[in-house]
Amino acid sequence: MQMILCRAAPKAMASFPRSRKGSELCVWPGMGQLCLRKNLLYGFMRLFSMPFKTLRSVSRTLGGVSRYCSITNMSSSLQIELVPCLQDNYAYLLHDVDTGTVGVVDPSEAVPIIDALNRKNWNLNYILNTHHHYDHTGGNMDLKERYGAKVIGSGLDKERIPGIDIVLNDGDKWMFASHEVHVMATPGHTRGHISFYFPGSKSIFSGDTLFSLSCGKLFKELPSRDAFFLRKITSLPDDTNIYCGHEYTLSNSKFALSIELGNEELKSYATHVAHLRNKGLPTIPTSLQKEKLCNPFLRTSSTEIRQSLKIPESADDAEALGAIRRAKDNF
Repeated sequence: MQMILCRAAPKAMASFPRSRKGSELCVWPGMGQLCLRKNLLYGFMRLFSMPFKTLRSVSRTLGGVSRYCSITNMSSSLQIELVPCLQDNYAYLLHDVDTGTVGVVDPSEAVPIIDALNRKNWNLNYILNTHHHYDHTGGNMDLKERYGAKVIGSGLDKERIPGIDIVLNDGDKWMFASHEVHVMATPGHTRGHISFYFPGSKSIFSGDTLFSLSCGKLFKELPSRDAFFLRKITSLPDDTNIYCGHEYTLSNSKFALSIELGNEELKSYATHVAHLRNKGLPTIPTSLQKEKLCNPFLRTSSTEIRQSLKIPESADDAEALGAIRRAKDNF
Protein backbone atom coordinates (compact mmCIF):
# COMPACT_ATOMS: atom_id res chain seq x y z
CA MET A 1 0.00 0.00 0.00
CA GLN A 2 1.24 3.47 -0.82
CA MET A 3 0.40 6.76 0.78
CA ILE A 4 1.08 10.13 -0.82
CA LEU A 5 1.58 12.97 1.62
CA CYS A 6 1.79 16.38 -0.03
CA ARG A 7 3.37 19.04 2.13
CA ALA A 8 1.53 22.33 2.13
CA ALA A 9 2.44 25.43 4.12
CA PRO A 10 1.57 25.11 7.83
CA LYS A 11 -1.50 26.92 9.11
CA ALA A 12 -0.65 30.10 10.97
CA MET A 13 -2.99 29.33 13.86
CA ALA A 14 -1.08 26.15 14.62
CA SER A 15 1.84 28.17 15.95
CA PHE A 16 -0.17 30.25 18.41
CA PRO A 17 0.45 29.65 22.14
CA ARG A 18 -2.56 29.09 24.35
CA SER A 19 -3.26 30.06 27.95
CA ARG A 20 -3.61 27.30 30.51
CA LYS A 21 -7.36 27.76 30.54
CA GLY A 22 -7.43 27.35 26.79
CA SER A 23 -9.86 30.28 26.40
CA GLU A 24 -7.51 32.80 24.77
CA LEU A 25 -4.78 32.74 22.16
CA CYS A 26 -2.45 34.41 24.67
CA VAL A 27 0.04 33.54 27.40
CA TRP A 28 -0.37 36.89 29.20
CA PRO A 29 -3.72 37.28 31.06
CA GLY A 30 -5.50 40.54 30.36
CA MET A 31 -3.72 41.22 27.05
CA GLY A 32 -5.81 39.03 24.78
CA GLN A 33 -6.35 41.53 21.97
CA LEU A 34 -2.70 42.61 21.83
CA CYS A 35 -1.43 39.04 21.87
CA LEU A 36 -3.89 37.94 19.22
CA ARG A 37 -2.61 40.62 16.86
CA LYS A 38 0.99 39.81 17.67
CA ASN A 39 0.51 36.11 17.15
CA LEU A 40 -1.45 36.62 13.96
CA LEU A 41 1.47 38.65 12.62
CA TYR A 42 3.92 35.99 13.79
CA GLY A 43 1.87 33.21 12.26
CA PHE A 44 1.60 34.90 8.89
CA MET A 45 5.33 35.66 8.93
CA ARG A 46 5.96 31.95 9.39
CA LEU A 47 3.46 31.14 6.67
CA PHE A 48 5.28 33.30 4.13
CA SER A 49 8.88 32.67 5.20
CA MET A 50 10.28 29.15 5.65
CA PRO A 51 8.10 27.20 3.21
CA PHE A 52 7.96 29.93 0.60
CA LYS A 53 11.50 29.58 -0.71
CA THR A 54 11.01 25.84 -1.02
CA LEU A 55 7.65 26.09 -2.77
CA ARG A 56 8.91 28.78 -5.13
CA SER A 57 11.91 26.63 -6.04
CA VAL A 58 9.79 23.55 -6.76
CA SER A 59 7.23 25.36 -8.89
CA ARG A 60 10.07 26.89 -10.88
CA THR A 61 11.80 23.58 -11.52
CA LEU A 62 8.94 21.28 -12.43
CA GLY A 63 6.17 22.82 -14.54
CA GLY A 64 3.38 22.96 -12.01
CA VAL A 65 4.43 20.52 -9.29
CA SER A 66 4.32 22.98 -6.41
CA ARG A 67 4.57 20.55 -3.51
CA TYR A 68 7.10 18.12 -2.17
CA CYS A 69 5.32 14.78 -2.14
CA SER A 70 6.38 12.07 0.26
CA ILE A 71 5.60 8.77 -1.39
CA THR A 72 5.84 6.18 1.34
CA ASN A 73 5.87 2.47 0.58
CA MET A 74 4.01 1.08 3.57
CA SER A 75 4.84 -2.56 2.81
CA SER A 76 8.40 -2.25 4.13
CA SER A 77 10.65 0.02 6.17
CA LEU A 78 11.83 1.80 3.02
CA GLN A 79 10.43 5.30 2.58
CA ILE A 80 10.63 6.97 -0.84
CA GLU A 81 10.32 10.71 -1.30
CA LEU A 82 10.02 12.28 -4.73
CA VAL A 83 12.09 15.46 -5.23
CA PRO A 84 11.48 17.59 -8.35
CA CYS A 85 14.65 18.90 -10.01
CA LEU A 86 15.47 21.05 -13.04
CA GLN A 87 12.52 21.48 -15.42
CA ASP A 88 10.98 18.01 -15.37
CA ASN A 89 13.38 15.62 -13.59
CA TYR A 90 12.64 13.53 -10.55
CA ALA A 91 15.19 12.44 -7.97
CA TYR A 92 14.20 10.08 -5.16
CA LEU A 93 15.24 10.10 -1.52
CA LEU A 94 15.43 6.64 0.02
CA HIS A 95 15.20 6.32 3.80
CA ASP A 96 15.48 3.13 5.80
CA VAL A 97 13.34 3.68 8.90
CA ASP A 98 15.15 1.08 11.01
CA THR A 99 18.75 2.27 10.52
CA GLY A 100 18.37 5.84 9.29
CA THR A 101 20.32 5.03 6.12
CA VAL A 102 19.58 7.58 3.39
CA GLY A 103 20.22 7.46 -0.36
CA VAL A 104 19.24 9.48 -3.38
CA VAL A 105 18.59 8.21 -6.90
CA ASP A 106 19.69 10.39 -9.84
CA PRO A 107 20.29 13.82 -8.25
CA SER A 108 20.39 16.12 -11.26
CA GLU A 109 21.15 19.09 -9.02
CA ALA A 110 22.20 19.42 -5.40
CA VAL A 111 20.07 22.25 -3.96
CA PRO A 112 16.63 20.53 -4.01
CA ILE A 113 18.21 17.44 -2.44
CA ILE A 114 19.90 19.50 0.28
CA ASP A 115 16.63 21.30 0.99
CA ALA A 116 14.78 18.00 1.30
CA LEU A 117 17.46 16.53 3.58
CA ASN A 118 17.43 19.63 5.76
CA ARG A 119 13.66 19.42 6.18
CA LYS A 120 14.09 15.88 7.48
CA ASN A 121 17.34 16.52 9.35
CA TRP A 122 18.88 13.58 7.48
CA ASN A 123 22.44 12.84 6.41
CA LEU A 124 23.12 11.31 2.97
CA ASN A 125 24.92 7.97 2.73
CA TYR A 126 24.56 6.90 -0.91
CA ILE A 127 24.05 8.39 -4.36
CA LEU A 128 22.65 5.91 -6.91
CA ASN A 129 23.01 6.78 -10.60
CA THR A 130 21.10 4.91 -13.30
CA HIS A 131 23.27 6.41 -16.06
CA HIS A 132 25.86 9.08 -16.74
CA HIS A 133 23.79 11.87 -18.31
CA TYR A 134 24.30 15.19 -16.54
CA ASP A 135 20.60 15.63 -15.74
CA HIS A 136 20.95 12.53 -13.54
CA THR A 137 24.42 13.08 -12.07
CA GLY A 138 24.77 16.87 -11.91
CA GLY A 139 24.45 16.97 -8.12
CA ASN A 140 26.89 14.14 -7.40
CA MET A 141 30.00 16.08 -6.49
CA ASP A 142 28.37 18.77 -4.37
CA LEU A 143 26.42 16.17 -2.43
CA LYS A 144 29.44 13.92 -2.03
CA GLU A 145 31.56 16.79 -0.73
CA ARG A 146 28.87 17.99 1.67
CA TYR A 147 27.80 14.63 3.13
CA GLY A 148 30.59 12.18 2.32
CA ALA A 149 28.11 10.01 0.43
CA LYS A 150 29.28 7.08 -1.70
CA VAL A 151 28.43 7.22 -5.41
CA ILE A 152 27.14 4.03 -7.03
CA GLY A 153 26.87 3.37 -10.75
CA SER A 154 27.39 1.01 -13.66
CA GLY A 155 30.76 -0.51 -14.41
CA LEU A 156 30.29 0.42 -18.05
CA ASP A 157 29.80 4.05 -17.03
CA LYS A 158 32.53 4.27 -14.39
CA GLU A 159 34.61 6.69 -16.49
CA ARG A 160 31.64 9.01 -16.99
CA ILE A 161 29.88 9.08 -13.61
CA PRO A 162 31.24 11.88 -11.41
CA GLY A 163 32.72 10.70 -8.10
CA ILE A 164 31.88 7.01 -8.54
CA ASP A 165 32.98 4.82 -5.61
CA ILE A 166 31.03 1.56 -5.96
CA VAL A 167 30.78 -0.18 -9.33
CA LEU A 168 27.85 -2.52 -10.00
CA ASN A 169 26.98 -4.61 -13.04
CA ASP A 170 24.07 -6.58 -14.43
CA GLY A 171 22.98 -9.33 -12.04
CA ASP A 172 24.79 -7.90 -9.02
CA LYS A 173 23.00 -7.69 -5.69
CA TRP A 174 23.73 -4.88 -3.27
CA MET A 175 22.35 -4.07 0.16
CA PHE A 176 20.82 -0.72 1.04
CA ALA A 177 20.62 -1.18 4.81
CA SER A 178 18.49 -4.36 5.08
CA HIS A 179 16.99 -3.97 1.60
CA GLU A 180 18.32 -6.18 -1.16
CA VAL A 181 18.83 -4.32 -4.43
CA HIS A 182 18.98 -6.17 -7.75
CA VAL A 183 21.00 -4.44 -10.46
CA MET A 184 19.53 -4.82 -13.95
CA ALA A 185 21.34 -3.79 -17.12
CA THR A 186 18.82 -1.80 -19.15
CA PRO A 187 20.78 -0.40 -22.11
CA GLY A 188 19.27 1.43 -25.03
CA HIS A 189 19.05 5.00 -23.79
CA THR A 190 22.75 4.67 -22.94
CA ARG A 191 25.13 1.75 -23.23
CA GLY A 192 25.72 1.52 -19.48
CA HIS A 193 22.21 2.25 -18.21
CA ILE A 194 21.18 0.21 -15.18
CA SER A 195 17.99 0.05 -13.11
CA PHE A 196 17.74 -0.58 -9.37
CA TYR A 197 15.07 -3.09 -8.35
CA PHE A 198 14.04 -3.37 -4.68
CA PRO A 199 12.01 -6.62 -4.59
CA GLY A 200 11.11 -6.27 -0.91
CA SER A 201 9.50 -2.90 -1.60
CA LYS A 202 8.17 -3.88 -5.04
CA SER A 203 9.89 -0.88 -6.59
CA ILE A 204 12.19 -0.25 -9.54
CA PHE A 205 14.09 2.95 -10.31
CA SER A 206 14.22 2.91 -14.09
CA GLY A 207 15.92 6.22 -14.87
CA ASP A 208 15.36 6.98 -18.55
CA THR A 209 14.81 3.37 -19.58
CA LEU A 210 11.06 3.21 -19.04
CA PHE A 211 8.69 6.11 -18.47
CA SER A 212 5.00 6.02 -17.88
CA LEU A 213 3.49 5.51 -21.37
CA SER A 214 6.88 5.64 -23.11
CA CYS A 215 10.52 4.61 -23.04
CA GLY A 216 13.70 6.66 -23.30
CA LYS A 217 15.16 7.75 -26.61
CA LEU A 218 17.44 5.14 -28.06
CA PHE A 219 21.12 5.99 -28.47
CA LYS A 220 23.76 3.72 -29.97
CA GLU A 221 21.76 0.57 -29.36
CA LEU A 222 19.84 -1.74 -31.64
CA PRO A 223 16.07 -1.92 -31.08
CA SER A 224 16.43 -5.66 -30.56
CA ARG A 225 18.55 -5.02 -27.52
CA ASP A 226 15.98 -2.54 -26.23
CA ALA A 227 13.22 -5.08 -26.69
CA PHE A 228 15.27 -7.50 -24.61
CA PHE A 229 15.70 -5.16 -21.64
CA LEU A 230 12.06 -4.12 -21.77
CA ARG A 231 11.17 -7.80 -21.55
CA LYS A 232 13.39 -8.04 -18.48
CA ILE A 233 11.38 -5.30 -16.80
CA THR A 234 8.02 -6.75 -17.84
CA SER A 235 9.04 -10.06 -16.26
CA LEU A 236 8.83 -8.42 -12.83
CA PRO A 237 5.61 -8.76 -10.77
CA ASP A 238 2.69 -6.69 -12.07
CA ASP A 239 2.41 -4.78 -8.79
CA THR A 240 5.94 -3.39 -9.15
CA ASN A 241 6.04 0.39 -8.73
CA ILE A 242 8.01 2.23 -11.42
CA TYR A 243 9.93 5.35 -10.42
CA CYS A 244 11.27 6.96 -13.58
CA GLY A 245 13.51 9.97 -14.19
CA HIS A 246 11.09 12.50 -15.71
CA GLU A 247 7.55 13.83 -15.58
CA TYR A 248 6.64 13.13 -19.21
CA THR A 249 3.36 11.26 -18.72
CA LEU A 250 0.93 13.88 -20.02
CA SER A 251 2.76 14.42 -23.30
CA ASN A 252 3.35 10.67 -23.61
CA SER A 253 -0.39 10.06 -23.26
CA LYS A 254 -1.10 12.21 -26.31
CA PHE A 255 1.17 10.10 -28.49
CA ALA A 256 -0.15 6.84 -27.05
CA LEU A 257 -3.74 7.86 -27.79
CA SER A 258 -2.80 8.87 -31.33
CA ILE A 259 -1.85 5.28 -32.17
CA GLU A 260 -4.25 3.28 -29.97
CA LEU A 261 -7.39 5.33 -29.45
CA GLY A 262 -9.48 2.19 -29.04
CA ASN A 263 -7.66 1.28 -25.83
CA GLU A 264 -10.25 2.03 -23.11
CA GLU A 265 -7.79 1.49 -20.28
CA LEU A 266 -5.44 4.00 -21.90
CA LYS A 267 -8.20 6.58 -22.29
CA SER A 268 -9.14 6.24 -18.64
CA TYR A 269 -5.52 6.55 -17.54
CA ALA A 270 -4.93 9.58 -19.78
CA THR A 271 -7.91 11.31 -18.15
CA HIS A 272 -6.48 10.53 -14.71
CA VAL A 273 -3.05 11.84 -15.73
CA ALA A 274 -4.54 15.10 -17.02
CA HIS A 275 -6.43 15.50 -13.72
CA LEU A 276 -3.24 15.05 -11.68
CA ARG A 277 -1.23 17.46 -13.79
CA ASN A 278 -3.97 20.09 -13.67
CA LYS A 279 -3.63 19.95 -9.89
CA GLY A 280 0.15 20.20 -10.08
CA LEU A 281 0.61 16.66 -8.79
CA PRO A 282 3.10 14.03 -10.01
CA THR A 283 2.00 11.01 -12.03
CA ILE A 284 4.82 8.87 -10.64
CA PRO A 285 5.04 6.16 -9.45
CA THR A 286 3.15 4.16 -11.99
CA SER A 287 2.65 0.41 -11.83
CA LEU A 288 3.95 -2.23 -14.19
CA GLN A 289 0.44 -3.58 -14.58
CA LYS A 290 -0.82 -0.17 -15.72
CA GLU A 291 2.05 0.18 -18.17
CA LYS A 292 1.40 -3.23 -19.68
CA LEU A 293 -2.18 -2.15 -20.36
CA CYS A 294 -1.39 1.33 -21.65
CA ASN A 295 2.24 1.89 -22.67
CA PRO A 296 2.66 1.43 -26.45
CA PHE A 297 6.30 0.40 -26.02
CA LEU A 298 5.14 -2.58 -23.99
CA ARG A 299 2.31 -3.34 -26.44
CA THR A 300 4.24 -4.11 -29.61
CA SER A 301 1.83 -6.93 -30.46
CA SER A 302 -1.22 -4.63 -30.46
CA THR A 303 -3.06 -4.95 -33.76
CA GLU A 304 -4.32 -1.37 -33.57
CA ILE A 305 -0.84 0.06 -32.96
CA ARG A 306 0.61 -1.93 -35.83
CA GLN A 307 -2.16 -0.82 -38.17
CA SER A 308 -1.82 2.82 -37.07
CA LEU A 309 1.91 2.82 -37.82
CA LYS A 310 1.72 0.46 -40.81
CA ILE A 311 3.94 -2.11 -39.10
CA PRO A 312 3.81 -5.40 -41.02
CA GLU A 313 2.25 -8.37 -39.28
CA SER A 314 5.45 -10.27 -39.98
CA ALA A 315 7.58 -7.76 -38.00
CA ASP A 316 8.89 -9.07 -34.69
CA ASP A 317 8.61 -7.16 -31.42
CA ALA A 318 12.03 -5.54 -31.83
CA GLU A 319 11.13 -4.16 -35.25
CA ALA A 320 7.78 -2.95 -33.93
CA LEU A 321 9.49 -1.26 -31.00
CA GLY A 322 11.83 0.56 -33.36
CA ALA A 323 8.89 1.74 -35.48
CA ILE A 324 7.02 3.01 -32.41
CA ARG A 325 10.12 4.86 -31.18
CA ARG A 326 10.63 6.53 -34.55
CA ALA A 327 6.99 7.61 -34.60
CA LYS A 328 7.33 9.02 -31.09
CA ASP A 329 10.50 10.91 -32.04
CA ASN A 330 8.63 12.57 -34.90
CA PHE A 331 5.38 13.17 -33.02
